[in-house]
Amino acid sequence: MASEERRDFKKIIAAAGWSWAGLRATFRYEASFRLEFYLFLLLVPTAIWLAKTPLQLWMLISSMVLVLALEIVNSAIEATVDLIVGDKQHPLAGRAKDMGSAAVFLCMLLVVFTWGTVIYQNYFSAA
Repeated sequence: MASEERRDFKKIIAAAGWSWAGLRATFRYEASFRLEFYLFLLLVPTAIWLAKTPLQLWMLISSMVLVLALEIVNSAIEATVDLIVGDKQHPLAGRAKDMGSAAVFLCMLLVVFTWGTVIYQNYFSAA
């Protein structure tokens, strides 16, 4: 349950530290996240070159950030399932992992659709 107490500056800094630890752990232990992160680093300059408006740039970059965020959530689901289930196999554990993976996949489709739309608008549209 969410805390009712006010957050002071020290607590905000602590929360930022926990978030940074989560990013480091994901980068260290999740090969998929590293691959997507490196792809993100390659595509940001491309997005800057490709976008003709600030809105297009925001759409291109935010769609990729969403993939990274969902990959972190997917990794958290997988780690939790592995912790609870252990070496045993359970249909619900497999389903949970597959659903997390599906969320990342749908987000990747969003990236392809977004980039395709911007490229079409800027280079192939008659308008």
